[in-house]
Amino acid sequence: MGFNIKSVQSQGFKLNVWDIGGQRKIRPYWRNYFENTDILIYVIDSADRKRFEETGQELAELLEEEKLSCVPVLIFANKQDLLTAAPASEIAEGLNLHTIRDRVWQIQSCSALTGEGVQDGMNWVCKNVIAKKK
Repeated sequence: MGFNIKSVQSQGFKLNVWDIGGQRKIRPYWRNYFENTDILIYVIDSADRKRFEETGQELAELLEEEKLSCVPVLIFANKQDLLTAAPASEIAEGLNLHTIRDRVWQIQSCSALTGEGVQDGMNWVCKNVIAKKK
């Protein structure tokens, strides 16, 4: 909820992570944080199927932002520990991720609660920060 800034160490990188939250009322402020973005991590609640369409529209709008042009994107399909969670493949299909052609992207199943899949996603982030910098 809200706004958090954290530094995360992973694979010799210090990642400055800006968690700017997804509440509808703060979305207009997102664009204030796009400058010098190396990776976009977009977290989806895999169990909240009612919001998949809205989530997909928001992601599509983000990917059209000029300051985020060609920025790699990791989609964390969170809450995979819940029985009602949609699998990452279903979410990828629903969000039309296969149509993204202007950047590298990855959808990663995860559970923030158990930690499962989080490190795999962070490994992808570190690999793609290196690739983008070359």
